[in-house]
Amino acid sequence: MARDTLTAPTQSSHAGGQRKPHFPRLPRAAWGLLLPALALIAAELGVRTGAIPANLLPAPSDIAATIAALAHQGLAGHVLASTVRVAIGFTGGALLAIVLGAAVGLNSKAEALLDPTFQALRAIPSLAWVPLLLLWLGIDEAPKLVLIGIGAFFPVYMGVASGIRDVDRKLIDAARMYRLSRAALARRVLLPAALPAIFTGLRNGLSLAWMFMVAAELIAASQGLGYLLSDGRETSRADIVLAAIVLLAVLGKASDSLMLHLETRLLAWRDNYTHS
Repeated sequence: MARDTLTAPTQSSHAGGQRKPHFPRLPRAAWGLLLPALALIAAELGVRTGAIPANLLPAPSDIAATIAALAHQGLAGHVLASTVRVAIGFTGGALLAIVLGAAVGLNSKAEALLDPTFQALRAIPSLAWVPLLLLWLGIDEAPKLVLIGIGAFFPVYMGVASGIRDVDRKLIDAARMYRLSRAALARRVLLPAALPAIFTGLRNGLSLAWMFMVAAELIAASQGLGYLLSDGRETSRADIVLAAIVLLAVLGKASDSLMLHLETRLLAWRDNYTHS
């Protein structure tokens, strides 16, 4: 009887209680598109109602029309030229940064020799390199590629060097107990443990490569998205300027997503925190 008395209210409370409304969960990609969609809607409404001057900020629909018009006027060539420059410059700068960053992270003498100079050079703004590169290398592709490589170098270098230096000492002690050689220690312990920091440096270097590409093409280029930015400024075409900015944002996000996908695949072994 006592058992029936105790369970009866529980059953009646479940039967009479109201279920909480169930809302469908949005995919992760939908959340990422929410803020840009709201900004586009607000800009469109602001321009159409006259709250925002159309000559300063064209409506998103007008920018889309400009992109469509540019697509028939060689836009693909501009996108390809900028993408190729970023790919070549980033690859060269990142490879050099990985080699030197590993040397600095693995050897204290190399750190004492190289790191102070690199930290001083890292503080130099991108535009400060442009006159010197133009004097040294002319106005062809070489100064653009070198400038992009400089932009990619320092974030990757910092990621590699700090990633190796910050490896848990207990992992190194455990490897030495198994009498691993220096090469095996670097390949089997230091490199895997430093990969998260290395990929963070690669992603930061890739984003800076796009920024330095714009700086290079603004100074001396006849093709590319940076050239479109300069052309839109000189002709007072805000729609062309914003169209180039939108394309840069899309290309930058696409390249970063590819790097993130590669990081996820290579670091699938990590047992790290994932938020819900």
